[in-house]
Amino acid sequence: MGTLHLFDMDGTLLYGSAAAVEISRQLGLDREIAELERRFATAELTPVQFAQLACDLWAAELTELQVAAAFEGAPWLAGIREVWADIRTRGERCAVISLSPGFFVERLLDWGADTAHGSRWPAVPIRRPVNPAGILSSAAKVRIADELCVQYGLTRDDCVAYGDSMSDTALFAAVPRSVAVNADHHVSDLASFAYTGRDLREAYALVRTGG
Repeated sequence: MGTLHLFDMDGTLLYGSAAAVEISRQLGLDREIAELERRFATAELTPVQFAQLACDLWAAELTELQVAAAFEGAPWLAGIREVWADIRTRGERCAVISLSPGFFVERLLDWGADTAHGSRWPAVPIRRPVNPAGILSSAAKVRIADELCVQYGLTRDDCVAYGDSMSDTALFAAVPRSVAVNADHHVSDLASFAYTGRDLREAYALVRTGG
């Protein structure tokens, strides 16, 4: 039986940052997005509210070139491509599930992810409001994981989750193995393993060796 590796992106694959932060930096909106991130982290904002306010910040100014620059310049963990190549060599699967905009998350397909799922934010340049139905939540991560299990002929028992924060709690509670990557208190007590550092290969090795 194979294994399905489920990766969060913000704060997990991205070291100490998030897609919205990196995109906002391209527009000189560091202070504004930091305040939205703070309010989201303290549950003052729902995922839908955060998405709409972020889109309002970017308005029609954001371009595809700026999204590409944000992606390429982001502080990614080392070894992501190598880990995903090893997973696929073993006949296993890797997926990214993130609350961040799909137009950022889906760029990870080029790095070797089998599938990448993000929230459906308006297309760039942003000229339309957020559709709440397209915004993912912590519970949606579990739903997507279940759908992927059906697609690949697996079950939750075959899954490993990698995450760092409150949006990963439902998934960590649903699968038997999980790795807290540079994590906060929301998931550290739920995780099978904990990793602090900047190399995904080291976090992945905890799963392979059992810690």
